[in-house]
Amino acid sequence: MARMILSLTRGLTLCGCLVMATASSLLADGPADNQAENVRPIPPPGIDVDSGQLETLRTSIESVRNRWQQLLDAAGEKKQDAATAARLRDLEPEVLVFPRAVEMTIEQSIFYSPKALDDAQRLLKIANDRINRIAAGASWAEVVGLRASKEKQLIAGGYRSKIDDSFQPYGIVVPENVNAVDTLPIRMDIWLHGRGEKVSELAFLSKHSNDPERYRAGNEPMPQSAIVAHPYGRYSNAFKFAGEVDVLELRDYLQRRIAIDERRVAIRGFSMGGAGCWQIATHYADQFFAATPGAGFSETPLFLDVFQGEDAAGTAPSHQKTLWQLYDCPPWASNLRHLPTIAYSGEIDRQKQAADVMESALSEEGIELVHLIGPQTAHKIHPDAQQEIGRRLDSIEQQITSGVPRNVHLTTLTLRYSRMHWIEVTGMSQHWSPAIADASVLASQTGNGSQIMIECENVTRIRVNFDAGQWPGKTAGRTGVMINGDQVVDTDTGPLVASDRSLEAEFIFDGTWKVASDDAASLRKRPGLQGPIDDAFMDRFVFVLPSGTSDDPAVEQWVQAESKHAMDHWRLHFRGDIRVVKDTQVDAAMMANQNVILFGDASSNQVIARLLPTLPLQWTNDKISIGDNQVTRAGHVPVMIYPNPESPDRYVVINSGFTFREYDYLNNARQTPKLPDWAFLDVTEGSTFRDPGKVIAAGFFDESWQPK
Repeated sequence: MARMILSLTRGLTLCGCLVMATASSLLADGPADNQAENVRPIPPPGIDVDSGQLETLRTSIESVRNRWQQLLDAAGEKKQDAATAARLRDLEPEVLVFPRAVEMTIEQSIFYSPKALDDAQRLLKIANDRINRIAAGASWAEVVGLRASKEKQLIAGGYRSKIDDSFQPYGIVVPENVNAVDTLPIRMDIWLHGRGEKVSELAFLSKHSNDPERYRAGNEPMPQSAIVAHPYGRYSNAFKFAGEVDVLELRDYLQRRIAIDERRVAIRGFSMGGAGCWQIATHYADQFFAATPGAGFSETPLFLDVFQGEDAAGTAPSHQKTLWQLYDCPPWASNLRHLPTIAYSGEIDRQKQAADVMESALSEEGIELVHLIGPQTAHKIHPDAQQEIGRRLDSIEQQITSGVPRNVHLTTLTLRYSRMHWIEVTGMSQHWSPAIADASVLASQTGNGSQIMIECENVTRIRVNFDAGQWPGKTAGRTGVMINGDQVVDTDTGPLVASDRSLEAEFIFDGTWKVASDDAASLRKRPGLQGPIDDAFMDRFVFVLPSGTSDDPAVEQWVQAESKHAMDHWRLHFRGDIRVVKDTQVDAAMMANQNVILFGDASSNQVIARLLPTLPLQWTNDKISIGDNQVTRAGHVPVMIYPNPESPDRYVVINSGFTFREYDYLNNARQTPKLPDWAFLDVTEGSTFRDPGKVIAAGFFDESWQPK
């Protein structure tokens, strides 16, 4: 019956009672949020709070941190073994995430109700209780309160982010009769929440540490045989950039804590979370067993036109249109052949547009999107659809098999997302044009060994990598590799299958395909080192401020203001902790361990002055130039990203934080990179809510990190 309805309606219309929903805060956006000179603040300001109450909270925060430090000091004084110290550091985020949440709420004045003050005290009590348990030798499960129980459980906690060492919140919902303490592998659904401009860390942790019987699930799933993990996602960014990293880090963190079956992890979400689900599903299709995106958005220009009444396609500069492809999902749709996907929309929800766009993109790839539609339903998941999604997920779960697929497809537009199962594109002819790879493991025509067949476009390097136990071909002998019809190596000269059933080889195209040699010293765009500027803020980084003063007053004023803006807004929008040093404090270890974000010029920042001769940037007393592009030095600054000449596996960024600004906070679809690999800014009139200065020129480096 479902197939008949699908074929007739291009989406399953579910029968049932009428459900009309109030629009989410995302639906409150409109023409008023297209006024770049009059931007409402996000997060919105909170209520006035009595200074005495705030001081009481500050005292409680300090008490929690002092108690934790005393526990650390006691372990040091007793000269306990390294395992004890490691245990305390491992459990630290599960305690200190709570005082951090309260502290940020005070710092940014974002208490939204008197009840939030009570919630703050309750979270600090949870932190104190956890310190007591840790001091008594409790396990992680005992510390957070996870137990074998037939009752629903809510867990709230935190993990330490690799990006900035901040303690980021998470929640877990354990449904009734689900045992998450047992050693048997369990399914985990990752649920990406909707946009909530008042969902601070305090509000998020309070919800997930409340009375389970009073927990309001709303659109969230409640599976019968799986836990549901809730990443905070660093507030309201549609799980992009650091929010994307948050999802993956939480998954890995919980897999260390709970016996989660890595083959049975689903990615799910609704509204802003539905947008995040589309993005993560199409970019990481090999890392989940199913995806259920609901509403949200799946690309930038059409959504902003339909939803916001904004002509982004007609007004955005060309480099921004190019960069839309980082997160716009239609160009990546073919990757979903590796990931069973069930889309949902309300019939009268404007955000149905997202699934309609993806339905068209998938149709071009020969895939018919299963699109469940709640009848006469606005921005809400119809209860019948919730049940049908659950039924289909259970059916998909039952079909999961071990091992890797013999046939693999990858489409990518950037080496940031370079891998699908055992195939990895490690070099492209041209970024931001689709690189496509189709690979298969076949029996050899000669009967000796196996054969890997690869067809690819816009690819200059490609790697095959089967981890231990993954090789699906013959268990001994050499493997032939054919690329685009050319036999690169045969079963007499190809890579050997290892004794643990692993296999690895890399190939390069320089007119003909051949086995790649080690090129660790070569300068080229490669996975994790391909730009644009925003890519530097998806891994560990530190701000490096100048110890000197620029001899250009306009530049000096801008550097002071813009560096502060970059740091303030990392904390405000990505909810991070600021790691900052002076240029005089930078040493070799610091350069090697993180990306360095340099502000200033050669006269004010010693690190910029030292690196300048090794960068494709000419910055003289008269002019600034990159390739054939140049501006006068007075009143101008360059911004750029480049492999750090002193640590080639890390980035150096000059004069930029993440590149979208206050205007873009108002709608998640706007939160895309605004600057490419490099740009020249006229800073004489300062910055705006949209731009750090007037963009005079901007562009991308080529695949060898040279000016085009």
